[in-house]
Amino acid sequence: MTRLRIAYLCDMDPLDTNLYSGGNARMFEALSAHADVTALPQDWGMADPVRRAILAMPDRVNLRARWRAHYALRAMTARRVQSFLQGYDVLFGAYALHSLAGVRVPSDMVMAFTSDAVQTVYRESAVGAAHGGRSMGRVLDRWTERREAAVLRRLDLALWPSDWLRTAVDERYDLAAGVGHVVEWGANIPPLPDPGPRVLEGPVNLLVIGRNWFAKGGPIAFEVLNILRGHGIAAHLTVIGCTPPQAHRNAHVTVHPQLDKSVPADLAVFDAALSSAHFLVQPSYESYGFAFCEASAYGLPSLCLRVGGVPVRDGENGYALAEGSGPDAFARIIRDLWADPARYAALSRSARTTYETRLNWGAWGRRVIDKLHDAVDRKRT
Repeated sequence: MTRLRIAYLCDMDPLDTNLYSGGNARMFEALSAHADVTALPQDWGMADPVRRAILAMPDRVNLRARWRAHYALRAMTARRVQSFLQGYDVLFGAYALHSLAGVRVPSDMVMAFTSDAVQTVYRESAVGAAHGGRSMGRVLDRWTERREAAVLRRLDLALWPSDWLRTAVDERYDLAAGVGHVVEWGANIPPLPDPGPRVLEGPVNLLVIGRNWFAKGGPIAFEVLNILRGHGIAAHLTVIGCTPPQAHRNAHVTVHPQLDKSVPADLAVFDAALSSAHFLVQPSYESYGFAFCEASAYGLPSLCLRVGGVPVRDGENGYALAEGSGPDAFARIIRDLWADPARYAALSRSARTTYETRLNWGAWGRRVIDKLHDAVDRKRT
């Protein structure tokens, strides 16, 4: 099979492993294993002074300002992208739908895109409602959605990591049949040898991973810890990535405020925490969730909410509870599995199998390359 020539477009450098939770870099690497991939420049051409000014703003401001300005300046930014497209088979966009705004590709070139969210879908979902922050943006909502639709309806392939997002985009934007596909993303860690099934004995070790304690459902995880201990089950909670308020800490909580997995010492701490945990307890509102993929790599069952596109399937790599489920419901699952060690071991084995077959970047890359080849063939026959 001839290697495809792919022009890779994102609004941030795909070689930076710290951006987009590492997903941008993992995608670039996974595609590069099967194709000749070139990262296109992220500047806006003649409009680049605007981009640089926006990037100088505080983080809480520049994200929304950046994509809105990108849409508004699409005539100039698109010309910049188009000047690099000669000689490629595919223009592949990642995360930043706005980077594709106004871009017209040659008639024999495939335009593909992947992200775990589209702004309007996210905004109107339970995930977006949980995170709020819309007051000043409402006046631009319809304008933004028209800009999104103009990009999405030009795509040859829309590669979403979840059924939730594919269905929502197809229905809202009326995409043509065959454009939208589900290809689940992988774990943002190096390939991990099979650790073998876990044994649920001794203290029950709970884990929360994320930069925002409240957004990741940390208060519920803390209450689960207390409920288990109240039932006579020794339990411990480890938190990675944030610092809970004092009210959610006690002698049974260990906190690692920030870990950079590109730093070997930090990765070792991360590895030890996931290797010793028994449950990732993360009742968060998010459109995907790399932490669930990482947990599966370790054979670690995840307990979460059935909200958004979480990659957790009941009885395979954990359990996703109905929205509104509280700490008692999560604690009940843990107590049931505590009473049935064989069932827990089987769930742990199944979680690892889920990682090996679906939730790794090698599997993502192979599936995406196959779809890109098919799309290119269709365009050129």
